[in-house]
Amino acid sequence: MRLPATSDENTMHTLVEPHVAHNYSPLPVTAATAEGAWITDVDGRRYLDALGGYSAVNFGHRNPEIVAAAKAQLDRVTLTSRAFGSDALEPFCAALAELCGKEMVLPMNTGAEAVESALKVARKWGYDVKGVAPGHATVIVAGGNFHGRTISIVSFSDDEDARGGFGPFTPGFTRVPFGDAAALADAIDDTTVAVLIEPIQGEAGIIVPPDDYLPEVRRLCTENNVLMIADEIQSGLGRTGTTFACEHWGVVPDVYTLGKALGGGVLPVSAVVADRDVLGVFHPGQHGSTFGGNPLAAAVGHTVVRMLAEGTWQARAAELGEHLHARLREFVGHGVIAVRGKGLWAGIDIDPELGTGKELCLRLAARGVLAKDTHGSTIRLAPPIVVTHDEIDWLVERFAEALSS
Repeated sequence: MRLPATSDENTMHTLVEPHVAHNYSPLPVTAATAEGAWITDVDGRRYLDALGGYSAVNFGHRNPEIVAAAKAQLDRVTLTSRAFGSDALEPFCAALAELCGKEMVLPMNTGAEAVESALKVARKWGYDVKGVAPGHATVIVAGGNFHGRTISIVSFSDDEDARGGFGPFTPGFTRVPFGDAAALADAIDDTTVAVLIEPIQGEAGIIVPPDDYLPEVRRLCTENNVLMIADEIQSGLGRTGTTFACEHWGVVPDVYTLGKALGGGVLPVSAVVADRDVLGVFHPGQHGSTFGGNPLAAAVGHTVVRMLAEGTWQARAAELGEHLHARLREFVGHGVIAVRGKGLWAGIDIDPELGTGKELCLRLAARGVLAKDTHGSTIRLAPPIVVTHDEIDWLVERFAEALSS
C-alpha cells in the first residue's frame, strides 16, 4: 500500500472559493482525483477517505463497474424527462423493488427529495386510505433527526444551525425522543399517518437505538395503522453490514427512503420504495421531477442494485466493521469517551480536553486521513467498503497520532 506524505496542519492550504456560497465549512483539502478509498489533492498528496461522501461512496471512488455502466449509458441517452419512457427505468425500479421486498419505486434525485416525497406519500395515504380529515395529517419524527435541509424538513429538526432563521415552518410534525418507544406510543393519535425515523442516526453522531426500539416502533405502527418510514439514505445499501440497517433488528418498514450510495458515487439518485397500496395513492400530476428516474441515473442505480444483490458488499462491511470497531474501542478511556456504530460506520466521542472534533479532523487530514466532525466533539467515520484491513489499521495508527499530538 503506497502511503501519502503527511504535512503539518498549519501548512495545509486555506481554501479560496470566493464564488462559492458558505453553506459548508470544508477541510482545507482540494480534491483533484480519486480512486477506491483514496483521494489525491491538487498538490499530489494522497488521503484515505474515511468519510465516503457521507455514505454516497460506499463502493469506492470511480468504481469500475459503476463507471462502465455510466459511460455506456452516456453513449445512448441520458435524459428524456418523464414525459415519455426510457428502456432503463422499469428494469431499475423492478430490481430495486425486489432488493427492498416491495412492489413499487418512486425515483427521485437527492436524499432530501426522497424524504419530501415520502412525506407527501404519507399524507396522501392518510387522507385516501386511513381516512384522516383533510388538512389534519400529522407525522411523528425523532429528536436529533437529520433528513435534509429543505424548509419542511428543518421544520421538524432540533438542530438550530439548520433551523435558525428559516421560519415560518411547515406544520404537521410531532417530535419525540429517539429510542423512546413509550414517548412514541403517547404521541400517536387518530391524525398520525406516519413515523419517520433513521434506524441509526447519522448526523447526530451514529446513534444506535436500544435493541427493543425498532421492533416496538414496528409494532406500534402496525397496531395503529400508521406507516413506518425508514430513512436509510445514510445507513442503507451495505453501510452497516446488511442491505438495510433495519435488518439488524429484524424490522421491515412500510416505506424506505434511499439515496447517496444508490448513485454509486457518480451522480445523485434517490428513491422512495413501498408497496402498491402506499405508492399507488399518487396519480399523474401530483408529484414529479424532470430528472427523477432519468436513463443515466437508472443505469447507475440498477448497477448498484445488482452489486448489492450478491451480498458480498454487505458481508465485507460487516467483517471490516468488526475490525474497525475493535481497534477504535482500544482508545476508550485514552482520549476517547465512547465509540458507537455498526459495520463500517462509527461515531467517536473525543475527550473535549484534547480539542474539538473539527481540530481533530484537521490533525487527521494533516496525517492523510479525511473525516468529519459533528456536534462539537464527535468524529464520524464511514470509509468506502473497498477499504482494506491494512488500510483500516493505517487509519487507526493515524488516529492515535492525532489524539496524542
